[in-house]
Amino acid sequence: METAVGGRLSVSKTLSALNGVLTGKVGEGGRGSVWFKESSSRNLRSRDFLAPQAALRAVFGDGQVPDGIAENVLALKCPGLPSIQSCQKVPAGLTVQLDRPVVFAEILESIPLYARPPQIVPGHSIVLNCVPLHGCKGLKSLSLSHLRAILITDHLAGVLQAQGVDVYLVPALADEETQRFLHQLRIEWPAGLATSPKSEDILAMKDALRQCPHAVFSETDQEGVVCKLHLKEFLGRQQQKKESLEGYDLNLDVFLVTEEKLLHMAELQHAALQCAVSAPGRFYGIVHVASHEEAFQQQKVDLLWRLVAPQAPPAPQKHLVCGPVRVPAAASPVTILQYFQLRHSQMYEASVLKYGDLSQDEAWTETISVLTSAAIRFEMLSTAHRNQILLDLEAPGISTKGTKSGTFVMYNCARLATLFETYQREAEQGVYPDFPLPSELNYSSLREEGEWLLLFNSILPFQEVLNQVIQLPISSNTIGITAGTEAVCKFLIQLSMDFSSYYNRVHILGEPRPHLFSQMFARLQLMRAIREVFHSALKTLHLPPLNQI
Repeated sequence: METAVGGRLSVSKTLSALNGVLTGKVGEGGRGSVWFKESSSRNLRSRDFLAPQAALRAVFGDGQVPDGIAENVLALKCPGLPSIQSCQKVPAGLTVQLDRPVVFAEILESIPLYARPPQIVPGHSIVLNCVPLHGCKGLKSLSLSHLRAILITDHLAGVLQAQGVDVYLVPALADEETQRFLHQLRIEWPAGLATSPKSEDILAMKDALRQCPHAVFSETDQEGVVCKLHLKEFLGRQQQKKESLEGYDLNLDVFLVTEEKLLHMAELQHAALQCAVSAPGRFYGIVHVASHEEAFQQQKVDLLWRLVAPQAPPAPQKHLVCGPVRVPAAASPVTILQYFQLRHSQMYEASVLKYGDLSQDEAWTETISVLTSAAIRFEMLSTAHRNQILLDLEAPGISTKGTKSGTFVMYNCARLATLFETYQREAEQGVYPDFPLPSELNYSSLREEGEWLLLFNSILPFQEVLNQVIQLPISSNTIGITAGTEAVCKFLIQLSMDFSSYYNRVHILGEPRPHLFSQMFARLQLMRAIREVFHSALKTLHLPPLNQI
């Protein structure tokens, strides 16, 4: 996705510039990236970027860095590149350390530039087709694997909308029970039949099928079947014409076209044409999000659309397939309603143990609802979408002490809210002075290693983490795509671990002594940035930040 770096410091721009210094000295055999960004607290004590000795040997043969390279690194000036303090040759390779007080100041004086999602050129659009919701006959028809696909679709929509893309969600959902359930999970799905195609669209598709040489109309006992479509013949002819359709299953053959599949296709066509009209020349295409068991059938719908739609799909169709969700210890299949109720009851019981019964408190009831949604989203989204998820329903994933859960993330976000509420209350009572302007703060006082860890691993690369979720336009040559739908959850979990470690170790609101205020305000400004990153990331998951837990 094309984004404008503008005046923002960028990890990718920095790596590109550093690689450019070395590749300018490279022989014909030099390829690939030589440098990488450090992330561990141990390595960040002495360096921020490293070109390992093994990579230098691949570039320079003997591994000896030519004279002048370090000076060239120090002299680098280009957009997105932070100020460099040192470049040294050490046994591990070639290292770069940034001028940290300068980098702290540049980022913390411009927090919105780093904490808000990157914006692409406005006016672009995409259709996200959530396959499990087509023909949905209520909650009982949806499995845990289906729920995973729905949550992934919702997260993709959140990320793309935050980046300025117009997202059209398909299908419109008529079942009220399913709508209410999704609302409990903070999923606002389009309801009713407002976006549904007209009956003449279906008739036009049937007419097109009658003209299709690969369609066979005959009497059948199967209710709702319109015709039989021979897809293998179609794919074979496309190959003869050298019109490559890569990625389709080789076993695709006979497809029984039903009224329901035509409705599915017509609704897609309707949304795609709306996109094409509203954003001419700026329509990215259609992404079908399907569970593993639906992927084969969705390829058939894809080919049906190519064959007989009154107008061909105005943009590429891509398929994002989600792996299965299994509960190994369950004696019988667990429904999505049972799963939700179990996680909600676990959250409620944990709250009662800690705080007593607050069931009559509406605010606390809302908090339990948000925490339940967070727990489920992180369970379903923290694993790469192609991989299988094995759920342990009795695992203590709802504890604020467990570092891998959505509850832990929400707990640390709430700790930040409490921190700033405490400061505000104390400032109003005259304990602390008013907050200075960001440009007046002394960022050289940020010397604790956890402070640089938070800035360098969380605030600086946040926008690039969002870009990992899905790249537009989609450049895959095959129908299948892979998205980094786990990136935001993993990022938030690591951020929560780093923040929690720092918060437990460092007393941010110090004693009200004038000589301590300089460092206190610099730390609070860093916490402001962390809070904004938390909020922006949670928004892509449609989770509201909590003020207390």
